[in-house]
Amino acid sequence: MKRTYKYRLYPTKTQQETFEKILSSCLWLYNHCLAQRRNAYEKDKTKISCFDQIKQLPALKNQKPELHEIYSQVLQDVPRRLDKAFQNFFRRVVENKNGKTQKPGYPRFKGKNRYDSLVYPQSGFAVKGNKLTLSKIGPVTIILHREMKGTIKTLTIRRTNTNKWYACFSVEIDQELPDKPKIENIKQEHMIGIDVGLNNFVTTSQENKVDNPRYLRESEEKLVQIQRKHSKKKLTSKNRNKSRLKVAQLHERIYNQRTDFLHKVSRSLVNTFQFIAFEKLNIKGMIRNKYLAKSITDVSWGTFLHMLTYKAEEAGVYVIGVNPQNTSQMCSGCGKAVPKSLAIRIHQCSECGLTIDRDVNAARNILTLGLTTVGTTGSNACGVEGLPSTVKQEALTLSGVE
Repeated sequence: MKRTYKYRLYPTKTQQETFEKILSSCLWLYNHCLAQRRNAYEKDKTKISCFDQIKQLPALKNQKPELHEIYSQVLQDVPRRLDKAFQNFFRRVVENKNGKTQKPGYPRFKGKNRYDSLVYPQSGFAVKGNKLTLSKIGPVTIILHREMKGTIKTLTIRRTNTNKWYACFSVEIDQELPDKPKIENIKQEHMIGIDVGLNNFVTTSQENKVDNPRYLRESEEKLVQIQRKHSKKKLTSKNRNKSRLKVAQLHERIYNQRTDFLHKVSRSLVNTFQFIAFEKLNIKGMIRNKYLAKSITDVSWGTFLHMLTYKAEEAGVYVIGVNPQNTSQMCSGCGKAVPKSLAIRIHQCSECGLTIDRDVNAARNILTLGLTTVGTTGSNACGVEGLPSTVKQEALTLSGVE
């Protein structure tokens, strides 16, 4: 199992300048390798491999002496990064031929401030106390706010848009995922269906709701003010760079608020329940709605569901995605279709008389579908084997049918 630990770095002014010089040199090398590959193919249809470009690094060091100041494995990672970009390009070309509409996106030259990380793939770094020692840079102050578990594989030094520096350790943990309990052994109070929305971030089948914090909307007025001031600054001036930093800092604050909120909600659900069902939404299609795109992006459903999924896997909790079609229109009491527009927030069924909040009704349907899906597919994505037929009856009982 792999995991990434992220820690804040506090380099000195001299070390920051060294980091910037290294990133600048790596940027030059990346663009040089890209131009070499592109020109070779356009000229005589020859392909240059990643290993060919790594072999050329000693000669490039003689032509560009500043490359000698960079740790060798950091330099070798640059052609590898470019090679990954080409591999992704060719993969998208193949996917396009198979019917996908995504643009392949040929690798592009990177401009200033577009190359913001350097990688130590195997060695050249060591952590001791509150210092991270880097080859050809020296000891840098690091805040180890939590203990790392596992074997460190790679280290990535990253610069943010607000000129903060972070160390990201990719570690491999020799630990197997816990076994999930049998579905029939899970109590009903430990099963839940969740419906995500814009009015309420999460509504559960147990009638609990989590308010949508709307961090972007709350900071939008201030963001407009500083962006308006930023647009009036002279290009390439120091004042423009200062105002750019203010805009970036506010965006970073919004991002941190949202990420912290999503982590807390997903962790709370995983710690409380053993079976969680959710809708597999087509979020990319939904944000094409120009009236709702900003609100959907602000609420970050995709990030939340991703966090929920990987946390649940590590905790041995079932997480099932179901088809969202008609979960709001179908009655959770009797199963009859009750058509209603988005403006109608209360579900009222003329067949069984059930009157309930629209989102709670959807969450109960999602839970029922999740249980039914696991029971009918046998070995599903969650790794369930051979469930008894009583699961379907249990799903119906949860939805109110006895």
